Amino acid sequence: MKKIIVFLSIVFITSLSIAQNFKKDNRAYQKEQNEKFKDPKESPLTDEDRQIFKSLEFFPLNEDFLVKAKLAVNPNPQLFKMPTSTDRLPVYSTYGELSFELNDEHYTLQVYQNQQLQTTAGYEDYLFVPFADETNGDETYGGGRYLDFRMPKTDEVIIDFNQAYNPYCAYSDRYSCPKVPEANILPIRIEAGVLNWGH
Repeated sequence: MKKIIVFLSIVFITSLSIAQNFKKDNRAYQKEQNEKFKDPKESPLTDEDRQIFKSLEFFPLNEDFLVKAKLAVNPNPQLFKMPTSTDRLPVYSTYGELSFELNDEHYTLQVYQNQQLQTTAGYEDYLFVPFADETNGDETYGGGRYLDFRMPKTDEVIIDFNQAYNPYCAYSDRYSCPKVPEANILPIRIEAGVLNWGH
């Protein structure tokens, strides 16, 4: 009986620590994003919008949208020109595929690598995941949202949809943003991450 109590105590403390770190990490992320949007050198906002900007709006933090995924790296990545909101066609490669479970259902997301960024210092291992879901056009930006991460050392990747962000096109039409490929349209509501600008 004593061993069971000790075990449950350890599980409780571990779960509490994970929850605290989750909130701490995401609050730090949100603070960082808000600071960037206030900075005239980094902000995608128009000067007029930036003058009145106070904070981005986010869904309430939700650990259900912190998921463990398996990354299958594409052994023969294909180069292609990704459509954007303008006539710009940046070259990407099909880096791999993320597989994960959410609400007891299986989903996949394609992972891409920008060929120009691959040769840019600090972004050699940068991976890009544009996605759409059933909140788009209502609570979230109609063109979908983005996730990114660095190349992992193993095939395990933690996807935190609480850090899903809008393309800059959500804030100004002076930007050219990659469109979400059909393969990355999720038939579910991802109620996590940033909300639509002016929601």
